[in-house]
Amino acid sequence: MARRVFLHIGLPKTATSYLQTILWSSRDQLRAEGLLLPGTERRDHLWASRVVREGEKIRKRPEREQTSWDRLRAELAAWDGDGLVSHEFFAAASAEQAVAMVEALAPAQVEVVVTAREPLGLFTASWQESLKNKSTTPMADYSRAVSPHPTAIWNWRTLDLRLVLERWSQAVPHERIHVLPLDRTAAREEIWHRFGGLLGLDTAAYDLSQSFPNESMGVVEAELLRRVNGHLDGFDKAFDRGVYIRTFLADERLVPRKGEPFWPYPEQVEDCRARSVAAIDYLREHAVDVVGDVEHLRVPEDLPERRTPDSVTDAEVADAATQLVATLLGDVRALRTAAPAASVSPRSARLPWRRRSGGR
Repeated sequence: MARRVFLHIGLPKTATSYLQTILWSSRDQLRAEGLLLPGTERRDHLWASRVVREGEKIRKRPEREQTSWDRLRAELAAWDGDGLVSHEFFAAASAEQAVAMVEALAPAQVEVVVTAREPLGLFTASWQESLKNKSTTPMADYSRAVSPHPTAIWNWRTLDLRLVLERWSQAVPHERIHVLPLDRTAAREEIWHRFGGLLGLDTAAYDLSQSFPNESMGVVEAELLRRVNGHLDGFDKAFDRGVYIRTFLADERLVPRKGEPFWPYPEQVEDCRARSVAAIDYLREHAVDVVGDVEHLRVPEDLPERRTPDSVTDAEVADAATQLVATLLGDVRALRTAAPAASVSPRSARLPWRRRSGGR
């Protein structure tokens, strides 16, 4: 069995995609340094989080998803170095599920790694992420309570550091829990060096060129996407949400517009501030290993002036939508132009989703 297993459990929207991209593009290098990243693809760790959190509901999913956690554990059982399992959705696990997960890795020593950030930026980013996953919930109604369900992701259940630590500390003692606060003013490589250093890696030797920042939409763009989501019937599968809504529409078409940053509403800002104080107090009262400056988890008292989503006008949405249509028309033209001329004539070339008329 692996000597130690590091469980990187999130939080969501805390550079997890950035770190996982580096890890999955460097698996052979990790193995050479004695660290096993089990599984054959990145989704194995996502699926394993579902096995841990969903209970019997996982039986409704494909066999490859159902067996993911067993396959990861089998690889770790055959390894004599350190292992790493990384997915931010593990943060939603109940205390009982966390205990069962740690017990399933015995006799390996389990170390829990939590990347974290101040709750205001985290709350704003997570609302945007929910929109990229087809949500239509306005920010005013977003995450007003803590869900009791381990399947709930875009909620204070996974975003509140103190609540996550309270559950996971029932499975792993505080001294084997490592919290890495994000410094939003530092270069993004800084979190990799702290994260990899904790794992015992020679972080300077890794190629970071394949990694990318997960950037945000502006306030108008976010409201536009929220309204578009209400019309996306038939885009309910995870593949459709990930490829077409999140990547193509949000990340590749709306994010590059470099829209205005924004804040939640005043009472939500105060809620975030209170949660930041509670998390810092928890860390100072318990023997958690904080790798970085705990003050980076505090919501600043003085915030720059920014708009809130309800300030977006219909005219602004219409203007952004008009420009988006023009961009999408260029995408359609480029796709048709790229159709193989040898097999399809320009007149008959049609996109797969274009409806054919009954006559000419």
